[in-house]
Amino acid sequence: MCSLRCSQCCVRLGSSNVFHSELRDKLGLVLGHLRSQKTGYSWFLPDITFETQGKGAKLQCMQRGDVVAFLAERFPPSLAEPWDRSGLQVGPLQAPCQTVAVALDFDLHWTSCLEGVDLLITHHPLLFRPLKQVLPETPLGQKLATLLRYGTACYAIHTPYDVAQGGLGEVLAEMLGLVNVRPLAPRGRLLKLVVYIPTDHVDGVAQALFAAGAGRIGRYGHCSFRAAGTGTFLPEEGAHPFVGQVGQEEHVAEVRLETIVPAERLAAVLAAMRTAHPYEEVAYDVYALENEAPLHGLGRVGDLPMPASAGEVAERFAQALGCSVPRVEGEPTKEVRRVAVCGGSGGELWRAAHAAGAELYLTGEMGYHHRCAAVEAGLVVAVFGHRETERPFVDHIARLVAERFPALKVVKG
Repeated sequence: MCSLRCSQCCVRLGSSNVFHSELRDKLGLVLGHLRSQKTGYSWFLPDITFETQGKGAKLQCMQRGDVVAFLAERFPPSLAEPWDRSGLQVGPLQAPCQTVAVALDFDLHWTSCLEGVDLLITHHPLLFRPLKQVLPETPLGQKLATLLRYGTACYAIHTPYDVAQGGLGEVLAEMLGLVNVRPLAPRGRLLKLVVYIPTDHVDGVAQALFAAGAGRIGRYGHCSFRAAGTGTFLPEEGAHPFVGQVGQEEHVAEVRLETIVPAERLAAVLAAMRTAHPYEEVAYDVYALENEAPLHGLGRVGDLPMPASAGEVAERFAQALGCSVPRVEGEPTKEVRRVAVCGGSGGELWRAAHAAGAELYLTGEMGYHHRCAAVEAGLVVAVFGHRETERPFVDHIARLVAERFPALKVVKG
């Protein structure tokens, strides 16, 4: 049972109760009042939604799965590398959520901080390799035991965050102040969606598709092609046609709408299409394309607004990361304009950086032989540390969750 209290009123809510509109309106006033108070207690309030059924409404508290679904929308799990183990590590997602913690790793110190935490979001997966046994005296055993003891779910967003548009690459590029930013190792797959829509509903369906992620080509959104024609169908027994009658062939003025869909957005786009389309059975086609789709990818490359020495750029980047300035290999005094960056272990991407015309390559880890080869090829290289270049994950994810779910308490580790 959830209890909501304040100095002016008290309402006690059972999760299975059905509320009529009058009580529902009063509840809204209570929630509004509580959230407006600067008492330090407002973060205990869960996000609440109502399911309207007839004259009443069922109260529902926010679930951990709501937070995970939001993050999966931003950083699709389908972008994970084949070797990665991102996703749910431990615990149920279909449970109430009031407090979320965000950390780069589930370090051992978290075992003393998890009481009251409903969902722990990490960058690196806790269960990265298959387990043969779990012993309580080991660090991993202690972590798993703590999660299970407090009923905390642990969810990892590893390479989907590294690769996705709007993820680590863009965050690091923004810290450097780069412009004309693009993926260093592009990847992504585009599909063509064709759907047939009665004339009066074309705009409504099109807007639903665009809102779900379709129709973007480079810096242009809402891209589509439309051609008018005639659709025919004969509703059979048991059908409930939007137009026409059962047993009678219909000829309807329709529009063939074509648009582009990133492969990872297809399920959401099709769901939006079915919701917005008036027909009981929607006629549509999905085609695979050979077009390159540099929407995502490891690392980013871009240009500085003004040229600067490689050493100066490395120093500014270290300051933004909050770490010490590393040794700059190559020519630290060389004036550079195009910079490539890859957080974490990005040593093997130096060739992509060189091919993209970068003069300076910044990364978290890079082996000796890769560094030597990169410098010999003319690149200036600086290596800042794996953890240091991925640490922005914590602030970024915490901010996204806090902005989307303002009633949650968000803890950064």
